[in-house]
Amino acid sequence: MNIYKSKMISVKSKKEIEIMSEGGRLLAEILDEVSKEIKPGITTQELDKLAEELILKAGAKPAFKGYNGFPNTLCTSVNEVVVHQIPSRYKLKEGDIITLDIGLVFKGFFSDMAKTYPVGRVSPEVLRLIRVTKKALKFAIKKSREGNTFGDIGNTIQRYVESQGFGVVRELCGHGIGRNLHEEPEVLNYGKRHKGPKIKEGMTFCIEPMVTMGDWHLVQFKDGSGWKTRDGSLSCHFEHEIAVTKNGPIVLTELKKALK
Repeated sequence: MNIYKSKMISVKSKKEIEIMSEGGRLLAEILDEVSKEIKPGITTQELDKLAEELILKAGAKPAFKGYNGFPNTLCTSVNEVVVHQIPSRYKLKEGDIITLDIGLVFKGFFSDMAKTYPVGRVSPEVLRLIRVTKKALKFAIKKSREGNTFGDIGNTIQRYVESQGFGVVRELCGHGIGRNLHEEPEVLNYGKRHKGPKIKEGMTFCIEPMVTMGDWHLVQFKDGSGWKTRDGSLSCHFEHEIAVTKNGPIVLTELKKALK
């Protein structure tokens, strides 16, 4: 099976990347504010309400609300849920972990990012799961250079995560981004070096390693929304939006100044 298909991948201009950088920085600031409210007793609905308020106040629009029928601004995935869990009246408990996946539309361009957070005290092994996933993303970003391939990105994530004894999700992946939330290519979290489309200057995409403490196989909720681990093991998810420049990759969804 050829997991790397021929794809038409859009290339952005410097001006377009500047706009996406502005939107990405705004999104990072909003997620930072929402994350400060994570604590035992708060509901995921309350986190979602705050996220929407902050996005609208900033003059942007929620990217996820109404997308493929998703009813909210935030995806609030708890414990064994990997992605796309709908906010609810569920109150976070000490020892939970929660992934906040958030997106917005700013000046016609989409921004998208995700981070996993511990709720109160968690075990050392859970903290290690979070650290490994975050580090896998860091390694993958470094591979996002002109001349490398998207297979290099996936291979880097897979090799590091599996070397640490964790599982790499196959059913879901990262994606291109720009004037649409999901563009080509698919950015897999596994694969072979030197395979897949070549990375070129001007490409913008989201890298999002999804890592499980146990088996990597997932099952989808009956309502077609979220995905959770089949064996009930904990999962972790980090996502950043990247732009490829002649000087290397730039993370657009960081707390930093816009590109000049």
